[in-house]
Amino acid sequence: MFKSIYAQELKQRMLSEKNLILLDVRQEYEHQEFCLPGSILIPLDQLAERIAELDEYRGQELIVYCKAGVRSAYACQILLAHQFTNLYNLADGIWAW
Repeated sequence: MFKSIYAQELKQRMLSEKNLILLDVRQEYEHQEFCLPGSILIPLDQLAERIAELDEYRGQELIVYCKAGVRSAYACQILLAHQFTNLYNLADGIWAW
């Protein structure tokens, strides 16, 4: 199971915590238009095949986001299936930013 985090809470945490792990599952062109600083880009359609790129973050808190929160929820399901356990979905996505 994954938890939801809302934009306001994430903004507060980004001010106080420097080592947040942010995963953007949108497409590259969306990421280039606007992204959260320091985020890792792995588009949802590539996530399952590129899951090993996230192995170093296994067990750590991972905040997943997309445009509206739907793709990131699917991404959280994929990550759960690969034994990632400390997952947060940015509810309402980057639109809420």
